[in-house]
Amino acid sequence: MSLKQVYDRLYKHYGPQHWWPGDTPFEVMVGAVLTQNTAWTNVEKAIYNLKLYDALSPHAIVEVPHEQLAQWIRPSGYFNIKARRLRNFCQWYIEQGEYPQLSQWETNELREGLLSVNGVGPETADDIMLYAFARPVFVIDAYTRRIFSRLDYITGDEGYEELREFFEKGLARNRDKVQLFNEYHALIVMHAKDICKMKPSCDDCCLKKVCLYLE
Repeated sequence: MSLKQVYDRLYKHYGPQHWWPGDTPFEVMVGAVLTQNTAWTNVEKAIYNLKLYDALSPHAIVEVPHEQLAQWIRPSGYFNIKARRLRNFCQWYIEQGEYPQLSQWETNELREGLLSVNGVGPETADDIMLYAFARPVFVIDAYTRRIFSRLDYITGDEGYEELREFFEKGLARNRDKVQLFNEYHALIVMHAKDICKMKPSCDDCCLKKVCLYLE
C-alpha cells in the first residue's frame, strides 16, 4: 500500500481536519512554538491570554518584560523556556521584515532561516512552513514515527530529515502537496491520539488490515 493509499483510508475514516487552528499566520507561528511538549488545549489557553492582553503581535511579545510574558503563556508549560524562545523568534521575525518579506523567500531559504532561530527545531520550523507559509514540507513528529513503524514503512529510528525526505518523495506525484501534507499530518495526529496510542485500540483501527503491529 502506498503512502497516498494510507492517507486515503485515514481521510475516508476521519474526514477533513481543517488545520492549523489560528486566525492569522502569526498566530499559527506562535502556536507552533508553544505546542512543543504540551497538549494543544494548553496552547489555546496561552494564546487566549496573549489576546486578552492585546499581546498577540511580534512587537508586543518582544517589548513586554520576560516575567509578564512567561505568566501569560504559563498554561503551555515550560513557560520560562518558551518565553525566551518566543521572544527569540519574534525578534528574528521583526528583523526579517515579518510576513510580507518572509513570504517572498524561497522555501529552502525560509526553512534555513527558521532553523537559525534559537529554540526552533525541525518540527517547529516545518509546522510554520506548512501551516503559516503554505510551503510543501512534510511535518514529522512522534505520532508519524509510531504509526508508520507499526505499519512497517520505517523503523522509527531514522533521522528527522531522512523521514521528511521519505514522505515528500513518496507523495511527490500529487499536485497540491500543501493541501495533502496539511491534511495528512492532521490525520496522523488524530489517528495516533484516538486509536494508535502507546497502547493501541487495534480493533477500531481503519488501517488494521494492513498493519503488522500485532502479527
